[in-house]
Amino acid sequence: MNTASLYDIILSPVITEKSTAASEFNQVIFKVRQDATKDQIKKAVEKLFDVKVLAVNTIVRKGKKKRFRGIPGRQKDIKKAVVRLAEGEKIDVTTGI
Repeated sequence: MNTASLYDIILSPVITEKSTAASEFNQVIFKVRQDATKDQIKKAVEKLFDVKVLAVNTIVRKGKKKRFRGIPGRQKDIKKAVVRLAEGEKIDVTTGI
C-alpha cells in the first residue's frame, strides 16, 4: 500500500469526551471509509503512526432523518473504527500527521 491509499482509509480522528476517556485504555477512534476492512484499517494505522495495533473493532452509525428549514433530508452513514494499541504505544490525535 502506498501512503496516499492509507490516507484514503483513515479519514479523521474522532475527538469527543467518550473517545478521550477511551484513550486511557490505549484505544483511539477514527472515522474510516465505509468499505474499509479491519485488516486494512490495522495496516493503515500501523504504517501511518508507527505503532503496534492489537485489535480493531468497527461501528456503523446509520444516518438519521433530519429536517432543515422544513425540507426533509438524511444524514450519511458513518463508519468508525476503535483501534486498541499495544501497551506503551500512544497516538496523539491533536497534532497532525
